[in-house]
Amino acid sequence: MDGKMLARLGAVVFVAVAITATAIEMNRKEEVREAWPSNRTTEARGDPLRNELIRCQVLGEAGSRNPACLRAWAENRNRFLAPGARPAERLPDMPPAPRNTLTPQSDRTDQPAFEPAAPIAPPQLDEAR
Repeated sequence: MDGKMLARLGAVVFVAVAITATAIEMNRKEEVREAWPSNRTTEARGDPLRNELIRCQVLGEAGSRNPACLRAWAENRNRFLAPGARPAERLPDMPPAPRNTLTPQSDRTDQPAFEPAAPIAPPQLDEAR
């Protein structure tokens, strides 16, 4: 087989694969998805602010001009960002660190044993004038 024949054979195989893939893709059935999961509406019944936020989200860009949406967004921000919106939670006290009782450490202090470094002399410039 010479190079020209091999190139033609490769082109024919490529076109055949492309046509097959196109035919398979055209025969696929589209899945229709719900705009919202069905359980979202049942969860949203208890919180009117959440219902309003979902309604504003559906409005899209028009929601930024809607006064009810602006109020809902401000109330939602205040829920999380306003001082005193959430009770101040104390972090639990940390238990003391376990001590190593196997080796005595009576000569050890809490201060690190660093010695001051020797001052570094400025570099000497060669004056070859």
